[in-house]
Amino acid sequence: MADTRFTRPARLEAILAFLAIYVIWGSTFLAIRYAVESIPPLFTAATRHLIAGSILLVWALWKGERPTRQGWRAGVVLGFLFFFLSHGLLHWAELKVPSGAAALVIAIEPAIVALLLPLLRLGPSPGRVTYAGLALGVASVAVLFRPDVSTGQGVLLGLVAVLISAIAWSFGIVYARKLQPTNGSTLNAALPLLCGSLMLLAGGLVRGEHHVLQISRVSVESQLGLLFLIFFGSLVAFSAYAWLLKHFPPTLVATHTYVNPIVAVLLGWWVAGEKLTTSILLSMFLAISAIALVNRGSQGT
Repeated sequence: MADTRFTRPARLEAILAFLAIYVIWGSTFLAIRYAVESIPPLFTAATRHLIAGSILLVWALWKGERPTRQGWRAGVVLGFLFFFLSHGLLHWAELKVPSGAAALVIAIEPAIVALLLPLLRLGPSPGRVTYAGLALGVASVAVLFRPDVSTGQGVLLGLVAVLISAIAWSFGIVYARKLQPTNGSTLNAALPLLCGSLMLLAGGLVRGEHHVLQISRVSVESQLGLLFLIFFGSLVAFSAYAWLLKHFPPTLVATHTYVNPIVAVLLGWWVAGEKLTTSILLSMFLAISAIALVNRGSQGT
């Protein structure tokens, strides 16, 4: 049976929203790596989410949306899971972990979501078609791994941090619809961004990042990376993400993590001169197949 809890929006809106979380979020891994080169990681994450959240809050208030107690409660919980814990760890890890490798670890999120939903009694157990899609998604990630992925000082610890980041984000996915108000879609994106940014700022101060930050030594690459993260990674893509979570099953929305590593690797090839191998091409095919199967499974066909 199809899940009738979701009201499907116009096809064009859905396509644009999925493109945003597929392509833009895939490119943010490289942008993060550039940004944290000369800006401390928690301050990088705090700045991007504070500015994006403030813009969205002003827009929401202008449209007549008003924060509620439920909205603030959701903002605190999701801000902690999505941004303080998940993004804080991801930004910190990319001081050592290559952006492509970080994207590969994050790609396990759909499998985590599929397991958490029935475990937390927030959704039915996945059907065979969905499980097949999840398996193909895992395979699409597996063919991209290299034997020396964990070599280098601090890389292994960084990969563990990215894994925890993926788990935290997955918890946020499965709890988002339950916690957030059914109306006020712009506020649903703005409040977690704002709450998470304040937590990240506090975390950065505790870590002493204000002693490390030197504005005069922030590189052009870091500035451009931060600007991209603010206006595209946080403002555009997370707004699309919050909207998608209200209209589509979490396992389908989470398929962005299959495409993001491909985008990250392709950008590495285009921008940094990395090789485009047969494994990468095979991963693209498997990822597209995975998305098709998870979409079919979510519709109960």
